[in-house]
Amino acid sequence: AAAAALGLLPLGKTQSPESLLDIAARKVAEKWPFQRVEERFERIPEPVQRRIVYWSFPRSEREICMYSSFNT
Repeated sequence: AAAAALGLLPLGKTQSPESLLDIAARKVAEKWPFQRVEERFERIPEPVQRRIVYWSFPRSEREICMYSSFNT
């Protein structure tokens, strides 16, 4: 409510904190390719794998176009 009053969030919108799983998965995905993670660790729980894979993909349309382009 205080953030909305300061104009940081639209009225009626609240922001929930990121889960520890998402924070950790995002940091892993930023630093290592998923293939390396699979090679390094024998057992990775399925929910953890899914979140690392999710954060491994680019977020913006510009990045998606850049990575999907065949031009070097």
